[in-house]
Order: sequence, then C-alpha cells, then structure tokens
Amino acid sequence: MLSHILPKAEISIRENLTWLYILRNLMLFAVVISVFIAVHGLNIELPMNQLWLAIFAISILNLYTWLRLRTPEPVTEHEIFSQICMDVLALAYLLYLTGGASNPIIWVFLLPLIVTAIMLPQSYAWNMVIITSCIYTVLIAYNIPLPALAPHADHHGMINMTPEMSLRMQLLEDRRYFNLHVFGMWFGFVFSAGLVAFFIIALAKTLKERERSLAEARESALRDERVVSLGTLAASAAHDMGTPLGTIAIIVHEMAEELPEHRFPECHQKLLILQQQLDRCKQALSVMSASAGEMRAESGQIMPVADYIDQVLNQWRTHKSSTKLNLFISGHVDTDANIIAERTLTHSLINILNNAAEATDSQAGIEFHAHWDHFILNLKIRDFGPGLPPEFVDFAGQKPVKSNKQGMGVGLFLTYTTIKRLGGTIHFNNLDSGGACVEISLPILTKESANDRYTYG
Repeated sequence: MLSHILPKAEISIRENLTWLYILRNLMLFAVVISVFIAVHGLNIELPMNQLWLAIFAISILNLYTWLRLRTPEPVTEHEIFSQICMDVLALAYLLYLTGGASNPIIWVFLLPLIVTAIMLPQSYAWNMVIITSCIYTVLIAYNIPLPALAPHADHHGMINMTPEMSLRMQLLEDRRYFNLHVFGMWFGFVFSAGLVAFFIIALAKTLKERERSLAEARESALRDERVVSLGTLAASAAHDMGTPLGTIAIIVHEMAEELPEHRFPECHQKLLILQQQLDRCKQALSVMSASAGEMRAESGQIMPVADYIDQVLNQWRTHKSSTKLNLFISGHVDTDANIIAERTLTHSLINILNNAAEATDSQAGIEFHAHWDHFILNLKIRDFGPGLPPEFVDFAGQKPVKSNKQGMGVGLFLTYTTIKRLGGTIHFNNLDSGGACVEISLPILTKESANDRYTYG
C-alpha cells in the first residue's frame, strides 16, 4: 500500500535504505564468522569484550534501520549517508582492535565507498573518499597489534637453541605471517570483485530498465500527441460539418412532407432511413465536439464485467445486426468482478468488432471469447476473413495508417492508445486456420484501486 502513495523518487531512496539494511546484516554475519575463525581456528588472542561491544552497537543500528523502514516518514539521502558513516566508524573501531592497517581485511573500507557511489549523488561519494582515507591513515599509526600474527618467538624456548635454530624458527614465523597476510588479501580481492560485479550488474540492469521506461514514455507521449492532434481535427470537423448536416436534415424533412407515405411509400421509407442516419451523424458529432482530445475516465462508471460485456455487444448489434456473433464465456469467472465502463473503451471494443465483421462473411460470423478472474479480463475477437497483411501485424495500432479494404486505419490507432492508457494490452495475429484474432487484456477494478480512484482521483 505504501508504494501506491509515495512518489517514485521516494520509493527509490527507501529501496536504497532496504539494501543498506541487508548489506549490514551480511557484514555482521561476516564479522562474527571472522572473529570465530581467528580465535578458535588460528588461536589469535583478541580483545573479545571490545569486539562484542562493537558488534552489539552495529546490531542496534540495524535494529533501528529495520524499525525505520516500517514507518511512513520519507527517507532522505542525508539519512542514508549518515548511516553509512556510522558503519564506517564501527568498522574503524573493529580494525583498531585487530591490527589497524596491518589487518589483511583493511580493504573492507572500499565497501562503504562503493555503496555510497551507487546509492547517493557524486558529492556524497567524494565526502566518503575523504572520510575513509583519513580513517585509514589514522589506523596506520594508532591500533592494537595482532600478537598472534606479528612475527615473534618464544624467548624462553630459545634459550637452549643454537643461533642457526633460532634464525630458522624466526624465518618460519615470518613465513606464517606472510602466508596469512596473503590469504587475507586474496580473500579481500575475491570478495570485493564479487561485490563490485554484483552492484555493477544490478546497476546496468536498472539503467536498461530505465532506458526502456523512457523509450515507452516517449512512445506514449508521441501517441498522446497524435491523439490530441486527431481530437483537435475531429472537433474542427464536427464544427464544420454541423451546418451541412443541418441543411441536409431540413431538406430531408421538407421532402418527407412533399412526398407523403400514402402516395410515395417507397420514397418516404427511404427518406426515413436518411433521417435516421442523419440523427446518428448528429449524435456522433455532438460526442466528438464534447469529448475530442479529452480523457474520458471521468465519464466512466463501475459496472460488473458481465453487464458491461452485454452492454457493448448489444450496442454493437444495433449497427451490425446482420452479422452472426458466437459468444464464448470460458472457465469459472468471478461474478463480483467490476470494470470501469468508460465511453472510449466501449468505442474501442466496438471498433474492433466492426473491423472483424467487415473482414469476414456475414454467414461465417465472428467469435467473441471472454474470460476474467479477480485481476484481469481477457477478450479474444476472431474473424474468418483473409487475415491481416503480414507487414501490418508487427505495428498494428501503434501508429495511424491509411485505411484499406479491411477498414484498419486511424480508428485502430485510437483503440490501441485507449487500451494502453487504461493499463491493458492488445495483440494482433493471424491464425493458421484462417482469419485474424485480436487479444485484449484489461485490468479488473479491485477494491484497492477503487479506493485509490475515489480517494486520490
């Protein structure tokens, strides 16, 4: 529910804090394992009380972060940087207790720098460079040495040794120290390389997703711009056609009076058909004048999916009553599912049905398949005509095209744009058995989305 309220920028910063919480848990686990190996595996004497105090402090900080993530207050970049600085101080204290700069895992200071560079702006990264460099420099001079790692010899046991044996013993201690140090540096390189690769891959994936989102946004903006242009032209055409249609209506009315039904029944019947068609044109032009170029979400009403499908099909049958329609409701549908019965969506579905009816024979008819559940409504409209041109299938509806014999033109572009705007998908394909099929998916209106619609919309 929080992601439906917060803006995208705040969600991104909160996700960064979540990642910081996860990485700190991993760091705690690695510190505990390292201390256990050093004490019980390598028999290194460490100041355990101070180490456990530092581990407890990091745990308290992570507990605070966990509680912070459960609050609705916005997370800021300064807050994340402050927590990373506290992590650096905790690491500095741990390294101070375990040899300082001579500790082979001193490379751990690179991790806060990597995290800062990825999560925060450039200025924070340079500040972290200064902080970690200064702490590294201080740890060179001020630290508690690691007695078990430093070259040493048992002076009491060397009393009875010859100079050659004493020199050999010291060489063995030096070699042991060198091997442990090299192993620590090797482990640090492997761990750092893996962590850097992980973050770089995640960052590259995020950048690709952002580029794809930007491309989709640009495509949507171009479609919206074309829709606005078409809406402006439609409003202008509606205004210009009003006068000629009014003149034709007057002439038809006068002709109907001059040609009474009892004397000229055939002519009078044809004039009535012309009058009905003129009324339809006037109604369509009034809708175009009122809604051209406008978003019609506010004109929609919440309806059960079954009732909405009946309404669309009944409205379509008034214009295409001669075309046979085979209706299929498949599976177990959710009778409580609702959808926003928006006027532009109704026009889009009717446009698809009209195209299918024009492409197929009236006796063969068309098929209308519907299935829905709690989340999505799936529609399939199939005709038995020659199918879509192969070069048209790839970009059908994505841009206006000149009308062809199948009637696919600007109307299909507006249909595609409307369904995309409502969060749905539409796909066109030719069937191997013949004919074309249009698959449409529309989101079902859940209780949460309905509440958001009335609360924020």
